[in-house]
Amino acid sequence: MILVSVALVHFHSQWWLLFTAFIGLNLIQSAFTGFCLPSIMLRKLGLKDAACNQ
Repeated sequence: MILVSVALVHFHSQWWLLFTAFIGLNLIQSAFTGFCLPSIMLRKLGLKDAACNQ
């Protein structure tokens, strides 16, 4: 997602840097808290975590 947002900055608008910053902040807070909202949303859509495949 970070690479996609950087590409959008390069080809479309610099406002996509806000999306890049949001992704970075989410990665930092999930490293400390273990809470990751995108992971929860993907699980509800039916995707499994790598740990669930064992």
